[in-house]
Amino acid sequence: MSRAERQTNAADLAVIKLPAGFLLGTATASLQIEGGDRNNSWFRWCERGRIRDGSHCLRACDHWNRVRQDIELQRDLGVNAYRMSLEWSRIEPREGTFDEDALARYREEIQALREAGIAPMVTLHHFSNPLWLEDSGGWTQRSIVDRFGRYTAKVVETLGDLVEHWITINEPNVYLALGYLLGIWPPGRRSLRGFTRGAHNVVLAHQEAYRLIHAIGDASGRPTQVGIAHHLRVYDPAGVERRDKRAARRLERRFQDFFLDRTVPYSDFIGVNYYSRDMVAFSWNPLSGFARRSVKESAVHNDLGWEIYPEGLYRVCTTLAERYTLPLYITENGVADAGDTLRTRFIYDHLLQIARLLEADVDLRGYFHWTLMDNFEWVEGESARFGLYDVDFDTQQRSLRDSGRFFAEICSQNGVTRQMIREHL
Repeated sequence: MSRAERQTNAADLAVIKLPAGFLLGTATASLQIEGGDRNNSWFRWCERGRIRDGSHCLRACDHWNRVRQDIELQRDLGVNAYRMSLEWSRIEPREGTFDEDALARYREEIQALREAGIAPMVTLHHFSNPLWLEDSGGWTQRSIVDRFGRYTAKVVETLGDLVEHWITINEPNVYLALGYLLGIWPPGRRSLRGFTRGAHNVVLAHQEAYRLIHAIGDASGRPTQVGIAHHLRVYDPAGVERRDKRAARRLERRFQDFFLDRTVPYSDFIGVNYYSRDMVAFSWNPLSGFARRSVKESAVHNDLGWEIYPEGLYRVCTTLAERYTLPLYITENGVADAGDTLRTRFIYDHLLQIARLLEADVDLRGYFHWTLMDNFEWVEGESARFGLYDVDFDTQQRSLRDSGRFFAEICSQNGVTRQMIREHL
């Protein structure tokens, strides 16, 4: 769809009403917002000059020192939920040694969220490792299962009375592909064997964490839900040739279905991180899964060149609903848009797909927008702007964007009214 085609008359846009109890929130990752930690794999990656815009995760959004301020930003939005992550390197700075002060600090943050009426969804691993773990082989070593289990048990024993929804691992397919297969994220390896071993270990680690979280939660009588945040895309063949169709299906099986099929039996819900679609053609490159990905010609795209394809959210979730029986949460969905010219319509168009899913009786229970505020966006650094709040990283000033005002009204109205369409769209 071209930009001109997307300039739909406001009268043609549908009102959206979400069900009572639907979670509306934002999502962040600790490494991307906290700053100040020198004991993680991304700090070393930054020190080696591997960030495209030259920025550094040591700065980020200084959230570690501005927690109360940032909770107020969420209160101003009117969200009823927040997906956050914990930094393993802070909690277990040396193998087997836990930092009680760091755990107390996270407990304080989660308690403050609950007091503000914001339900926390907590992620245990979001792309970042303590250096002691990275230096001992990371996720390619079978020992990761016991190490992740030890860390998980400590966290849940300390924070579990405040948290109902746990995500064990964020986007294991992305983490392993970029860090162990393509080598553009830490630890910077290019090994099909390393990716495969890591994939099997991730599955085992999730299964062990699921068992531990439920054992601790069930013993205390607390309600506990456990899942993974899966990065899911639409893979459409770039051409009509059979080998392009096979390449698209092969990529979907290896990059997505492998992780879903092996973790869903050990999950209470499925987290869906949805951003885009890829057009797939056959390639002889084994590191790319014998597939070459591209963006559909003339497609509307974000600042990173990703296609904006809202219908893909519907396609992904209907496939999940047909294949599995678990509740779904949209645990990430957002757009890199520094000029804030796309985000308002992006949010509306994806909420419209959510309304379609709910009408089709898909058990979808929440939407977490990526992200609360501009942050350190991995190898893109500070240049990729996903936030509802603009961040001046030099001054750490947060400023609500127009799209953020739209999202705040969505939270207030639990949907999109005709008046909101006239004013914002």
